[in-house]
Amino acid sequence: MKKIILCMICFVLTFSISTAQTQNTSSDDLPWRFKSNYNAGRFDSIYGMFSKHADSNFTPDKTAAFLSQLKSRYGSMKSMVFVEYQADFVVYKAVFDKGVLSLLLSIDKDNYITALNGRPYNDSSSTFPKRNLTIMDLPFKGEWTVFWGGDTKELNFHVVAKFQKNAFDIVKTGRDGKSYRTDGMTNEDYYAYGQHLLAPCDAEVIVAIDGIKDNVPGKVNPLYAPGNSILLKTRNNEYILFAHIQQQSISVKQGQAVKKGELLGLCGNSGNSSEPHFHFHLQDTERLNDATGIKCYFSNLEVNGVKMTDYSPIKGDKIKEIEK
Repeated sequence: MKKIILCMICFVLTFSISTAQTQNTSSDDLPWRFKSNYNAGRFDSIYGMFSKHADSNFTPDKTAAFLSQLKSRYGSMKSMVFVEYQADFVVYKAVFDKGVLSLLLSIDKDNYITALNGRPYNDSSSTFPKRNLTIMDLPFKGEWTVFWGGDTKELNFHVVAKFQKNAFDIVKTGRDGKSYRTDGMTNEDYYAYGQHLLAPCDAEVIVAIDGIKDNVPGKVNPLYAPGNSILLKTRNNEYILFAHIQQQSISVKQGQAVKKGELLGLCGNSGNSSEPHFHFHLQDTERLNDATGIKCYFSNLEVNGVKMTDYSPIKGDKIKEIEK
């Protein structure tokens, strides 16, 4: 492969665990169901989310009383986002109309709640957020190579920027390991150029920018670093950024709901990019200037020929989806 610079996104732009889990949190709709039932006053439905082996203090009456008191004091819940694991609990940051709490749920292997606790949220005591709660598929077909990815500067030079510290730059290579077929002088010579980029999960399109020219390989456009780009929002309030998309290839629009696997656009070479590839990262809020990167684990993939589950790729990994 050429000595290339796949550029990080350093700019001012206004878009308005590291270890395996000890609990089974594969049901990414659990916090969504909890929040929906809570806001609707369906406390019996929340009780139905409890395991038969739950703490004996959580009878239907006591559960309803606890939740009624919570709603009376804090109001409706605006969001419920994964923070971290603490002992036997999964910790969520719950933002209410009248305050913010840490909600601690103990979840068994069948995704039933066995215990529930609440306490004041202390941002300084948490490394919020650590990883994605929403289950993610790889956002492409076929095998690709991770050019930048991981937790150290040696593996991933994005780590110096808070909002994209867990980002990936991903290229496509041939059997010889090169990212281009002949001399790499045109975008069309690169394996990645024009490849489909897919939604990794169900989400809403928050931003779709499609008017930036693709660069000549070796040249960059730092004036609009992400180039043509898409920002998605999951129902768990995670934001997913695709950058450097091919000009006029984006097939979705702002406000559109997209399904997992749906075509978003084509891989390009726009923005602060020296060759066709795509930049992908998760963050915790819409505005990049205010955001903190979320480490992304993909659900089922093949890494260097080995099947993996719940894995976050690193530099040099060859990754592809497992055919279903």
